[in-house]
Amino acid sequence: MMERNLSNLAVLDTAESRSINAENPTGEKGKGGTAASILGKSRKGKAFLDLEPGTETTMADIDGPGVIHHIWITVQDSSPAGEFVLRDLILRMYWDDNENPAVETPLGDFFCCGFSAKCQVNSMPIVVAPYGGFNSFFPMPFRKHARITIENQHGGLIHAFFYTVNYTLEQVPGDTAYFYAQWRRTKYAKLGEDYVVADNIQGKGHYVGTYFAWTALERYWWGEGEIKFYIDGDKEYPTICGTGVEDYVGGAWGFYEKDQYGNISREETTYNTPFMGYPYHSVTSGTVPIYGYDAVPAHGLYRWHIMDPIRFTEDLKVTIQQIGHNGDHLFERADDIASVAYWYQNGKAQPFPKIPPREERLPR
Repeated sequence: MMERNLSNLAVLDTAESRSINAENPTGEKGKGGTAASILGKSRKGKAFLDLEPGTETTMADIDGPGVIHHIWITVQDSSPAGEFVLRDLILRMYWDDNENPAVETPLGDFFCCGFSAKCQVNSMPIVVAPYGGFNSFFPMPFRKHARITIENQHGGLIHAFFYTVNYTLEQVPGDTAYFYAQWRRTKYAKLGEDYVVADNIQGKGHYVGTYFAWTALERYWWGEGEIKFYIDGDKEYPTICGTGVEDYVGGAWGFYEKDQYGNISREETTYNTPFMGYPYHSVTSGTVPIYGYDAVPAHGLYRWHIMDPIRFTEDLKVTIQQIGHNGDHLFERADDIASVAYWYQNGKAQPFPKIPPREERLPR
């Protein structure tokens, strides 16, 4: 299994390239683009699917061994039945003979677009291109079988769901781990209680990323909380502890720009980089406000541990504090936080907490 970069792009191998979409739902060799349109056979006859309400649709069903290298999805972000499409579609992925999903998350959140709001993301593993072209480049190996589904928990038909799954059929080395991603949310936090990003991860692997959809429900600066990684038996105190939310995603000093005199010169500044970013702020000029201009501030942030994966051999728990600062002192906060944790591990993961029903996933 070889992941391509510029240094090895000229090296040949024996992997077989395949692609699944609505034009070739099985990925079978020589079977792409057979449907007919008004222009005739094999002339853009079936570019998308319509997702019926209350149904789970199989996007890809692949016999291995192989590796998924790229997933592209786009969908309209509203329908006659209402908004919130990106939180109403549940993305799931299954590897080999595991009956539990290795990936289970609302579609938008997986691609760093929480709050059911699209934003542009320019990072190494996740790219969201204008307007809402969702791309994942996380390698997803499987030995026997891979299955990807999308469930429509929206109130009506989702028209024009486009997708492509690009993969190779090839041998997978024995030390290769499986890809996992898990969504969580705490709407009503208890003061002084850390938000749990991931827990009960058991086995050997490494943690590769976090996305936060952080809704600030109280006044003043919201990002003093520290990320914590409890590794291989850590109990009261973690092995790795950060210094602040904006620090964790590579920013500093509350994301604010200041003039030469130290005065704040503009609102919080969004940014994208290959491994860390703050792509969405609902009240900053230049982004799209959600649900009206009087909405509480919403912040989308990502951090990829690609150059610095968090390694574990037995177990892992990840949390982050909810701590604010009012210019005078620190204080405990109670915000609304959703997150996606991304990691690789061997063996079968523990079952995920049950994903809450639609009404409990809707943004504030």
